[in-house]
Amino acid sequence: MTHLSNRILAMEESATLAMSRVSRELKAAGKDIISLSLGEPDFFTPQFIKDAALEAMNNNFTMYTPVAGYDDLRESIALKFKRDNNLTYSKEQIVVSTGAKQSIANVVMSCINPGDEVIIPAPYWVSYVEIVKVVEGIPVIVHAGIDTDFKITAAQFEAAITPKTKMMIFSTPCNPTGSVYSKEELRALADVIVKYPNLVVICDEIYEHINFIGKHESLAQFDEIYDQVVTINGVSKAWAMTGWRLGYIGANKTIADACNKVQGQFTSGTCSITQKASIAAMKADPAVLNEMITAFKNRRDLVLKALNAMPGVKTNVPDGAFYVFPDVSSFFGKSYNGQTIHDANELCVYLLSEAMVALVTGDAFGDPNCIRISYAASEETLTTAMNRVAEALSKLK
Repeated sequence: MTHLSNRILAMEESATLAMSRVSRELKAAGKDIISLSLGEPDFFTPQFIKDAALEAMNNNFTMYTPVAGYDDLRESIALKFKRDNNLTYSKEQIVVSTGAKQSIANVVMSCINPGDEVIIPAPYWVSYVEIVKVVEGIPVIVHAGIDTDFKITAAQFEAAITPKTKMMIFSTPCNPTGSVYSKEELRALADVIVKYPNLVVICDEIYEHINFIGKHESLAQFDEIYDQVVTINGVSKAWAMTGWRLGYIGANKTIADACNKVQGQFTSGTCSITQKASIAAMKADPAVLNEMITAFKNRRDLVLKALNAMPGVKTNVPDGAFYVFPDVSSFFGKSYNGQTIHDANELCVYLLSEAMVALVTGDAFGDPNCIRISYAASEETLTTAMNRVAEALSKLK
């Protein structure tokens, strides 16, 4: 009999990947499933990036890569940080990994000991809690509801800090809510962070460019906490490069060196072709993304209009990413055809079977009253999906 480790037994499967897997299985069985469960742009990687990959292959960049990434890639990331975020990182402060998820894991493994507390505002991305649990840290969840646009206040943050607190992890724009922290809101958080010099804050900015309210604001812009902040980013979302697998950090050199050390024992450097292709993305003017961002905003508005027409669904207006995170708790306790809905998990199962639309329960993101809807799909697909959801919800009495 195979005995698995306690850490793997305690780990939850990614709810987004699980729902995506179920959707694929149902589609393979001939079901007309619309999946709005995965955080993946439905756009293709821009041609100029693919051309850079082809050039790299033709130039035989097919060997092992430096653990932290090619120098020219890290230099281009440093230039991107300065251009887009007014952040100054040398290439030695940048570590390139196989996706932003690995980047986050590297930092957590480098900084957290068993028993250390890590503050995680909820709703949160599904993997934050599980990564902390793997290293035997203690996730401390701070809840923010729909009435505050799912953003915690500086007072909430400080109230959660104890002598055991060593880290906070959050995202802006946020997955799953699409919430975006303003400069003033980040300033208020920075005023707390500076009081606790041993606190490290991971600021996940992977959705940076998918922002409907103007300029993205980075937490590390405040000089007094610059060394305490690790800025996470990557190419998956804005550049539609999910399958290429490349993320990166900007951090103080002590943390960057530690992540380099960890990565050297786990995966070494990420794919050579991906790295060369990503240089083209880093050097590109973000204005080339305007058409995609406009498409996402139009889709957001379409989905919000449809949801707001459904009695019992409560929404806010997400300012970034490509998710809507409606509160559906008014349906708990209602029934159809002998099936009673007790929570968001059961509502998602009901919508999958009755509407044939795959969504993700908010419970996976730390808010059991909500569900996550990804609008990374065509307007036609979204319209069909929302019509199906509306009809299915109307049956619950």
